[in-house]
Amino acid sequence: MKKNVIHNTLALSIFMLMTATVSFAQEKKGQEPPSATEILKQMDKDEDGKLSKEEVKGPLKNDFSKIDTDEDGYLSLDELKKAPKPQRRKKQ
Repeated sequence: MKKNVIHNTLALSIFMLMTATVSFAQEKKGQEPPSATEILKQMDKDEDGKLSKEEVKGPLKNDFSKIDTDEDGYLSLDELKKAPKPQRRKKQ
């Protein structure tokens, strides 16, 4: 009897873990990247409506000079909208 309880508990735990993992993976897979407006809102620490190199992070920081087409040292909403989308890494 005790073996059955342990076995059932273990099987249920594994099932719940697998279900949660699959559910989480599906949520991440369907997630859209943030819009230019959302990026600006999240990163614009001084709330001046544009992003300096000090405010940006990730791929934006790496490609700052490419995205800053008017070369004023800031990324505007218009420049963010026109920026090329970063390439996602392919899963192996």
